[in-house]
Amino acid sequence: MRLTSKPRGHAAANRSALHLSRLNLSGNPDAIEKLRSGDRRALARAISMVENHAPGSIELLKRIFPHTGRAFTIGITGAPGSGKSTLVDQLAKIYRKQNRTVGIIAIDPTSPYSGGAILGDRIRMQDHFSDPGIYIRSMATRGWLGGLARATADVALLLDAYGQDVVMIETVGVGQDEVEIVRLADLTIVILVPGMGDDVQTMKAGIMEIADIFVINKSDHEGADRVERQIRALQSLAHARDPSGASIIRTIANRGEGVEKLAESAFAYRTYLQDGGLIQQHRVRNWELRLLAMLRDSLLEQARATISGGDLRSFAEQIAERQRDPYSVIEEVSRRLRQA
Repeated sequence: MRLTSKPRGHAAANRSALHLSRLNLSGNPDAIEKLRSGDRRALARAISMVENHAPGSIELLKRIFPHTGRAFTIGITGAPGSGKSTLVDQLAKIYRKQNRTVGIIAIDPTSPYSGGAILGDRIRMQDHFSDPGIYIRSMATRGWLGGLARATADVALLLDAYGQDVVMIETVGVGQDEVEIVRLADLTIVILVPGMGDDVQTMKAGIMEIADIFVINKSDHEGADRVERQIRALQSLAHARDPSGASIIRTIANRGEGVEKLAESAFAYRTYLQDGGLIQQHRVRNWELRLLAMLRDSLLEQARATISGGDLRSFAEQIAERQRDPYSVIEEVSRRLRQA
């Protein structure tokens, strides 16, 4: 059974944006306090504002930002079918037993019909819906690369301000594009499973560099030993972020085996970063990457606002006919931006 969001046309989207703007969450001190005090409705409204880029969403993020930085953000990535959702579900159970509140951002593929997340709020996690200490939000990628939705970082900040102790971000599982998660997470878990084609290929394209913990899930399957040997061999060649190399943990997530060790290892890593004064350095590096991405997005939006669709088409025709070169066009657009 698969869940899809309801189809929304332009009119429905406009009505939704108008409704969100009327909430005026960003300019309402009481609403901000409600969010920070654990009001789930206020959180849901704030997330919807951010996802829809509704009026006031940036002001809202500005106001809640000083109240962030406390949550431990864990990124979980891996190929489709590696058991990411099951592992997230099991980790959430363990952290709740430890009396930690949990926020889960599940990034799903975009439905070609509705534009929403195909898997909705994850049937596998439905047992958590009655738990006030867990908040689950599914987000559609909407074509965004890197296995993440565009608003993922901002939603993680909202969950942080809301007071969640742990925020887990499960990527869409598109393989080698998943390295974007490193910009958001304090710790990144890369899940591999035996028997899924060429295991070494799965670990290329930056995956070795982003993993703080490798999980060999479905480790009762044949080939688990070979996967671990390959990880250790590649660790000896790769320049990992942690010079000591990422930990390797075997799990059988659907039976809960090894997950408690993983949960403990995640917080042990956090302690290692805190005790060594490294967590601030880690977050500074992450913010450097995120600021560049935010700047790129902002400049792109400004550029699109500066040149009309007709200008863009005209530029493209001139370039295709070799009447102009693309480099001069970019210089012209850049001049317009500076003069705007």
